[in-house]
Amino acid sequence: MSMALCLGQVFSKDKTFRPRKRFEPGTQRFELYKKAQASLKSGLDLRKVVQLPEGENLNDWIAVHVVDFFNRINLIYGTMSEFCTEQTCPIMSGGLRYEYRWQDGDDYKRPTKLPALKYMNLLMDWIESLINNEDIFPTRVGVPFPKNFQRLCKKILSRLFRVFVHVYIHHFDSVCSMGAEAHINTCYKHYYYFISEFHLIDRSELEPLREMTEKICN
Repeated sequence: MSMALCLGQVFSKDKTFRPRKRFEPGTQRFELYKKAQASLKSGLDLRKVVQLPEGENLNDWIAVHVVDFFNRINLIYGTMSEFCTEQTCPIMSGGLRYEYRWQDGDDYKRPTKLPALKYMNLLMDWIESLINNEDIFPTRVGVPFPKNFQRLCKKILSRLFRVFVHVYIHHFDSVCSMGAEAHINTCYKHYYYFISEFHLIDRSELEPLREMTEKICN
């Protein structure tokens, strides 16, 4: 696959590496999603884009962004799969200091070392199962979010951060060679400002990308 074609697949609105989670037209969440996308395209400061619109429900706003970040980061990860193999990345890591082990309570009851690509495949499947679960991400009007909704979203966002860590530290040369640096930086900035605005990730977990964050987000 050529670099140009690979890049085109990542950022094409019609090409995805798995079915995208979509919001149903006519629902409040669909309207929120359209509002968020319009703000993104308007060129507004991303710090302002992530702020909760007046009168809107915080859980709805978080749900819209968690699904959108899943879609976007899933595309980034999908493109990196060409360069991220069991041979090049036998461990899901962020440099020499950070290693991530997979645990889901089902097939992997204990934290388990896995190749990065295997880890990210399991991660995307896990997130997809959660956001397609009506008991967790309800789509019907009047159906409340579960009491542990924000806690689950924090876990999802924390694990998605690890994809950024791995891509930036291990595959950034490939990102640059594809001409995708600006796209991925914008996605990361949007993600970073959102999780910062609502305190959705412990600051210590962001340490692996501290220098990168200071460079592009401040």
